Amino acid sequence: MIQQCLDQYTCVAANINFNLEGLRDGFWQLTIDGLSWGAIYALVAVGYTLVFGVLRLINFAHSEIFMLGMFGAYFCLDIILGFTPSGNDYEKGVALTVLYLGVAMLFAMLVSGSAAVGLEFIAYRPLRKRGARSLTFLITAIGMSFVLQEFVHFVLPKLLPGYGGSNAQQPIILMQPKTQFTIFGATVSNVTLVIVASALIFALLTDMAINRTKFGRGIRAVAQDPTTATLMGVSRERIIMTTFLLGGLLAGAAALMYTLKVPQGIIYSGGFLLGIKAFSAAVLGGIGNLRGALLGGLLLGIMENYGQAVFGTQWRDVVAFVLLVLVLLIRPTGILGESLGKARA
Repeated sequence: MIQQCLDQYTCVAANINFNLEGLRDGFWQLTIDGLSWGAIYALVAVGYTLVFGVLRLINFAHSEIFMLGMFGAYFCLDIILGFTPSGNDYEKGVALTVLYLGVAMLFAMLVSGSAAVGLEFIAYRPLRKRGARSLTFLITAIGMSFVLQEFVHFVLPKLLPGYGGSNAQQPIILMQPKTQFTIFGATVSNVTLVIVASALIFALLTDMAINRTKFGRGIRAVAQDPTTATLMGVSRERIIMTTFLLGGLLAGAAALMYTLKVPQGIIYSGGFLLGIKAFSAAVLGGIGNLRGALLGGLLLGIMENYGQAVFGTQWRDVVAFVLLVLVLLIRPTGILGESLGKARA
């Protein structure tokens, strides 16, 4: 029995590469590709961190809000804009491509935002009115995650033939990756530029909304002391609904970016692993901290790319979660640690 266990460990060890040369040789390319992944994680992580900051709720169904955004973007390209799913890339020129992608992103944001608000209204608001415990909210969030997955898996194909089901949607590719320039010997594609630039714009707008607007002051007030905020005239229910809406809008934007990077990834379970990573990014940066979520997402995307270069592609996801554990062992509150309710006004 001991010999068998030793053999199993030996087999596992044999499948782990340790290729520091691969990391050294591809450092800049891995960094640039990691930034594009990290930008997607960061936008989804903001949804987790905003809801946690206001409600102290880990909304595990947020990954399915992201997944619905992918289907929303696909529906827009397929039905509204009339692109035939074929797996072949379309050549529409820069201006038209940006226009079509912009329309698809807006529709994805509409779908995800509406789904997030609906989730809050149907699943979480009744629990708040009944004074449910935190554990009840957590179980409900996990349950709603599976409900939304199985809705797309089994129900959506009956409502919209050709959508949902067990197989991924046939890709609609408007933007084929093409090298735009090189930096330190690493290539930067048009897809990477669009993803990173879009994520930075959304991150900046979100940060400004939270820290420099009346709406943002309301969010921080409810996060810090909901009772006092209500006495001061802040509508807690409206703030909660708007917080879910904001998180959903960002998830929809991230969904379109993800489909640019992984066109074949639109499937009912497509948000599950990415959602876990985005939640890990939020915890890594400091759960409840907006800038921490953004930092955690970017760091996670880069480090898991480094990890797959050193240990092998099959260990990419393991590296991401091991990084999370190591950071939390040293700093349990995350890298930045400051919660939304304690942010400066």
